[in-house]
Amino acid sequence: MVDTEFMRRNTFYPQVALVQLCFDQPGEDEPRAYLVDPLTIGDTAPLVELFGDPDVIKVLHSPSEDLEVFRHWLGVLPQPLFDTQRAAALLDLGFGVGYRNLVAQFTGVELPKGETRSDWLKRPLSESQCHYAAQDVTYLVTLWRELARRTTDAGKFEWVLADGDAAIDTARALEERPRIIKGAWKLPHREQASLAALSAWREDTARRRDKPRNWILDDKACVQIASRQPDTVHQLQACAELPPPVLRRHGEEILDVLASQREVGEQDWPAPEPAPLSAAQRDAVKQLKRAVRDIADDLQVAPEILLSGQDFELLLREAAGEDIAPPAHWQGWRLEAAIAPLRRRLAG
Repeated sequence: MVDTEFMRRNTFYPQVALVQLCFDQPGEDEPRAYLVDPLTIGDTAPLVELFGDPDVIKVLHSPSEDLEVFRHWLGVLPQPLFDTQRAAALLDLGFGVGYRNLVAQFTGVELPKGETRSDWLKRPLSESQCHYAAQDVTYLVTLWRELARRTTDAGKFEWVLADGDAAIDTARALEERPRIIKGAWKLPHREQASLAALSAWREDTARRRDKPRNWILDDKACVQIASRQPDTVHQLQACAELPPPVLRRHGEEILDVLASQREVGEQDWPAPEPAPLSAAQRDAVKQLKRAVRDIADDLQVAPEILLSGQDFELLLREAAGEDIAPPAHWQGWRLEAAIAPLRRRLAG
């Protein structure tokens, strides 16, 4: 059982503050939590070895943020991964159910929320903080045992692990995936190419300085700069509302990014961002969602665990002949259960 506490106030990367571990020991009446202080340990090799051990299942609840912590801090992601939130959805116990609610549902215990907003980087940790942190993994033992049993009985245990693998693939891909800025599709293709270059520069700069993206350049400024194509610092200042420190530190860099992008031929520009779905396509999404509800009823799973809103859009674009990159979670059990039937429906 694994959980983390971290802080993210003025940094790009989450600052890991605590790692909680608990092991499923058969016959142990009272699960024991181990609180690992990342601020004091110098050798993380044992944790790297544990998280990379293919024979030890790592149980987490809704782990997307924890995966980001481990990817940056340890350079390893916990596999095999059993997500108790997804397991509950695959048993049709609700979609996106929180840890406290799931614990209450399975044990009748109402966990306290008092330390939710604690400063986890402050030392020493209080007894209340340690108790709160420990409960995040000790009750996870109960959830794991019950959900593992139920998913095994329903033939869905491997589905949970497959979704864990897909979550790991997604976490790895986030490092490389270009970030889409809302409204980019409205710009002409050349300006979209400049916006993509600005976005990539901002991402690299934010990672290098470990500062939030918007501290470097916010989305609105990126769009303004890409659409007006300034050549001088004065023009840059006039076209976007940049704080003076940003203009001083990054003004020349931004102009260099734009100048370099102008030298790139159209054949090397990123593909243009697609426009929002048409009214007919939105109607088609509604029909697909009805079909997914029927599939979910047959499988006895929460409908939302089968496909997200982005999945429906991708399926429509694929059916229209657009070149898309199928997400990792379209493979395995979901391919046969949902993706293939929906593709046949769209083809018809």
